[in-house]
Amino acid sequence: MNLAHGLNLHLLRVFCAVAEQHGFTRAAEVLFVSQSAVSKALRELETQLDLPLLDRSQGRGVRLTEGGQALYRHARGIFALERAAMEEIRERVGLRRGGLRIGASTTVAAYWLAEAFARHAARHPQLDSALTVGNTEEISAALIDCRIDVGFVEGPAHDERILATPWRDEPLQAVVAADAALGAQRRASARQLSGQRWLLREPGSGTREVARLLLEARGIAMTHTLEIGSNEAIARAVAAGAGVAILPAAVVADLIAVGRLRAFALPPGPPLQRPLYRLELLSRPRSPALAAFLESLE
Repeated sequence: MNLAHGLNLHLLRVFCAVAEQHGFTRAAEVLFVSQSAVSKALRELETQLDLPLLDRSQGRGVRLTEGGQALYRHARGIFALERAAMEEIRERVGLRRGGLRIGASTTVAAYWLAEAFARHAARHPQLDSALTVGNTEEISAALIDCRIDVGFVEGPAHDERILATPWRDEPLQAVVAADAALGAQRRASARQLSGQRWLLREPGSGTREVARLLLEARGIAMTHTLEIGSNEAIARAVAAGAGVAILPAAVVADLIAVGRLRAFALPPGPPLQRPLYRLELLSRPRSPALAAFLESLE
């Protein structure tokens, strides 16, 4: 291993591009260099490390070796810190410059943050503000990569680098189509509900996880499921008779009011609510723009 002068960040950046773009051609395009330059950089980095980073036996595509995967994990952290450092330096000028990047799960963004974000943007028009929407898993990944400053999600983050602080509780409701026989019952049994088709969000969604836990606590087995990647789409699919679901009360309120959905009682169990969390990176201080936004929320 020849690292007398430390790890070459240029070569590391090229390696990251190859890993993230799944190939030399696309990496060369995003780096605005030739494909031969990318290949040369990768060979040079492997020589410096005395470690193969790419599995070249596959013939097609790019596959990282075990050593390559380990290096990529560290490289992501290095460049995330680089982005954080540059952002903090820019923002030290004050709220006259810089930006605020918020990440939120779909329902939190639409029903809990949209108005506060709009007020903040109007109050500080000189800031470059952005609200990114994704599921809990995606928002956690964006926070670790320093692509956002703070996240607001339905579930705690399962990563030791993230501080998850309870923010508020959100009420949930079990719903079914308004004309379904199930909705007319005072309380459905666990056996009846185990035989229903349950509409769920995609894996990685906080809504999906909390629904699973609430049903398991009541002895309800989700043997028949249908996966849809949006709470609003699930609500409309339930109204059309596709099955039943547990959704945020704010999402289904309008459809219940116009008579397309009906809320029904589940068997006794934990309260039908979920905690919403604020996610921050443990090692990252709050920027002035973020501190101002969080203060306005409270």
